[in-house]
Amino acid sequence: MTKRLIVNLFEMATPGHITHGLWRQPDNQRERYADVAYWTELARIAEDAGFDAIFLADVVGAYDVYDDAFEPALERGLQIPNLDPMLLVAAMAAVTDHVGFGVTFSTTYEPPFAFARRMATLDHLTGGRVGWNIVTSYLPNAARNFGLADQIPHDTRYEIAAEYVEVLYKLWEGSWDDDAVVVDKDAGVYSRPGSVRAIDHEGEHFRVAGPHLSEPSRQRVPVLFQASASKAGIAFAAQHAEVLFTADRPPGALERNIAAIRDESVRQGRRPDDTRFLVMATVIVGRTEQEAREKAERYRSFRDPEGAFIHMSVPFHPLDHPAELTVREALEREGRHDVIDAGALPLHLTVGQFARAVDEAWDSRFFAVGDPQQVADIIEGWLDDDGIDGINLRQYHSFDTARDFGELVVPELRRRGRMRERYEPGETLRERIFGEGPRLPDRHPAARYRGGAGL
Repeated sequence: MTKRLIVNLFEMATPGHITHGLWRQPDNQRERYADVAYWTELARIAEDAGFDAIFLADVVGAYDVYDDAFEPALERGLQIPNLDPMLLVAAMAAVTDHVGFGVTFSTTYEPPFAFARRMATLDHLTGGRVGWNIVTSYLPNAARNFGLADQIPHDTRYEIAAEYVEVLYKLWEGSWDDDAVVVDKDAGVYSRPGSVRAIDHEGEHFRVAGPHLSEPSRQRVPVLFQASASKAGIAFAAQHAEVLFTADRPPGALERNIAAIRDESVRQGRRPDDTRFLVMATVIVGRTEQEAREKAERYRSFRDPEGAFIHMSVPFHPLDHPAELTVREALEREGRHDVIDAGALPLHLTVGQFARAVDEAWDSRFFAVGDPQQVADIIEGWLDDDGIDGINLRQYHSFDTARDFGELVVPELRRRGRMRERYEPGETLRERIFGEGPRLPDRHPAARYRGGAGL
């Protein structure tokens, strides 16, 4: 069968997300991020375009590694200020019927019980159109915001995440039976007491009694998204993730990452096709190639090169050095021998090479500029040759990126059988992505708690 493209519109409730400096365009709408009308308008545009979901990124700290301060990020509106993405979903769901919503939430700093209820609430209010992007958080400032002196070690954060999702599975899948809610007005019984139970979880990181406070929603467990390429992250994703955001970094890693996830998933008792793989993608399209290239150059004219270094927490100032200097030489000039000794940066690259690698918004493998036919050709190559299943569409303009894709690219992809002609009424996000039922399959680890088993 012809592989169909999964399309998420990538968003964040902030002026400057990942296209640094482009919020300054005179006709951009980014400064309206705190206006509910921005989000309801965006949701209607995404649904009219046929997007599968609006995917909302989030951070719970400020970027303060570059210059050892948060002021550079603050000055640029670079992911600060930002709003809680969960609170936006209900407003967008109220003005749409089909488009889904992915919400980023960290397992590291807030306990799981309250989050279980909030996400179940969204699954109810959207009719099963939500997913959860599982992250463990990576900003040093985030750790300090929640009372820690420093970051919890990377692999320890994944150990916490493993127990976090275990608690959630117990609450979402094990606490309430399918027949618990009867709504018997004559008998005065809303829920059968014998069909609702405490989970009594006692682990290394969490103690949660239960029962879950929400009755079962359509999906029970939201669609599980994750983004990781580390060894611990891949192991976690192979066990839990349904949709994995990946990348070709370093070049050639994409195919290896996909193969590693699929192999490990099989060892975990899942199927190779239980995970869909998405990449961050740029699509700048015009009615003609010339129009598209002019649009790309107009966007590029607002580019803020320094913003990429702030966003990637680069601990030195690449723009202060000649492009032909190596990263090691630049660090030596700045006296950053601590960074050299840490070995976290590619010291052998030139500063110019390093800058291009950091600013992926303008130098990425998944970058398409052209007319609808040219862009569709490139996307088909991503699907068939690179083996991905879909994209997170990077926004260069709000709302032109979404409108352009919907008006120009979607009709061409539909003509080629690469996108569905229409939404299926009443389908959940999981049904849309996998074509099966609204709940996780029995082979997923969450299923072991159904009916109270394993509690």
